[in-house]
Amino acid sequence: MLSNMLSNLDYQIFHLINEQANSFSVLNGLMRFFAEDAQYVFALALLLYWFSRNKLNRKMVISAVVSVCLGMGISFIIGHLVYRDRPFVTHAVIQLIKHPANASFPSDHAIGAFALAATFWLYGKRFRLLWLAAALLIGFSRIWTGVHYPSDIAAGALIGTLSAVSTRYLLLRFKHPRKLVNSCLNLYEKMEHKIWNRSNKPQADDA
Repeated sequence: MLSNMLSNLDYQIFHLINEQANSFSVLNGLMRFFAEDAQYVFALALLLYWFSRNKLNRKMVISAVVSVCLGMGISFIIGHLVYRDRPFVTHAVIQLIKHPANASFPSDHAIGAFALAATFWLYGKRFRLLWLAAALLIGFSRIWTGVHYPSDIAAGALIGTLSAVSTRYLLLRFKHPRKLVNSCLNLYEKMEHKIWNRSNKPQADDA
């Protein structure tokens, strides 16, 4: 009884948001971008932070990647234990983007976006509010474009955030994971230093 009520409420909220694709069609292009491509902005941010050659930034990137992997592992398990069809499989929806009819719950896009946004927040990044807003828009756009229910997004946001907090706690409180990260980072930076210095050596003139 309660599960049916929650399912109906979930669909009603989904329908309310998804219908805005007709009412405010001028926003559909923006929503498509956030639903499909905004994740690559997060990926670009990771690359920029990594190649800033700042050690704290690199530790943050490692923490972010571990958080995403942890979240995706949890999603994989949940998706096989609690399979849920996507909205466009069971309802008539306004579907703005193509998507395979695979498991809807939880949202992997929300997990990835919130794992990264939460990690940036925990490391005190300057634009952390903008990253959080981007994660929220990614989640919202997945409902607008017809490929996720609100509860899929909420669960993904929770899993992603908890994964980021857990990873940060693990690296702060436990010596062995922290030593492993530091060892791997030191080894990488030694190799990078050799390659970087070699590539920046002046080339001898041809005889």
